Amino acid sequence: MAKAKETVSRTLIVALVLSIAFSVVVSTAAVMLRPAQIKNQNLDIKTNILSAAGLLEQGASAEQIEEQFGQFDVRLVNLDSGEFVEPASVGVQDPMKYDMYKAASDPQLSTNIPASEDKAGIKRRPNIAKVFTMSENGTVTRVVLPIHGYGLWSTLYGFISLEGDLNTIEGLGFYAHAETPGLGGEVDNPRWKKQWVGKEVYGGQLADPQIQLVKGGVGADAANKEHKVDALSGATLTSRGVQQLVNYWMSDRGYAPFLKKLREGEV
Repeated sequence: MAKAKETVSRTLIVALVLSIAFSVVVSTAAVMLRPAQIKNQNLDIKTNILSAAGLLEQGASAEQIEEQFGQFDVRLVNLDSGEFVEPASVGVQDPMKYDMYKAASDPQLSTNIPASEDKAGIKRRPNIAKVFTMSENGTVTRVVLPIHGYGLWSTLYGFISLEGDLNTIEGLGFYAHAETPGLGGEVDNPRWKKQWVGKEVYGGQLADPQIQLVKGGVGADAANKEHKVDALSGATLTSRGVQQLVNYWMSDRGYAPFLKKLREGEV
């Protein structure tokens, strides 16, 4: 009986020692790999920004992506006032390190959206957003804006790029979602994304956004087709979600105050 108890004790001790050893190894590996993970995450975001702006070269190396992305100015914007704010106001020195989606979950850094106004299905909107601008001789030539909203099964996260007129779309792309492959997942289809190029968000001087995704496709003689894109075949709810999230973020509740000030040279 004593030998049996001793065997059980030794087994438990060995199991405990091995568990501690493996925990130390896993924790150490996680700490050592964290910088590389952050670097890769940042590179992925920069790649998607360049892609939305139509600047991503096929097969570009990490060094080339970093060099191209260096053409952008990364700024933080107060969505209510439309004015730039200093990174220190949100506790960071580098604006790239500000996480607007994490801020959206903090009641002190975000605003609750009433259900009647929450067309994008995001519930809370960060007070401060991160924007990416490119200028030439002091004139803004393009602006890339983060957007997100609910589709059918998931929240879609992406970017929309505007030309220097702050109205014409250069490109749109989503880098994270869980929509149905072959249906809502066609938001990743290059042919569908290409339809957005040259479309106009607004009908006038930065008035209400007018983007529509049309079921059955946009005919050659369709009225106001400069605001219309073919809906995703067999994905009505995802299409509706994309339409609503784009219009939400381009409205006065999103980036419109900033775009108006930028157009008027007030920021």
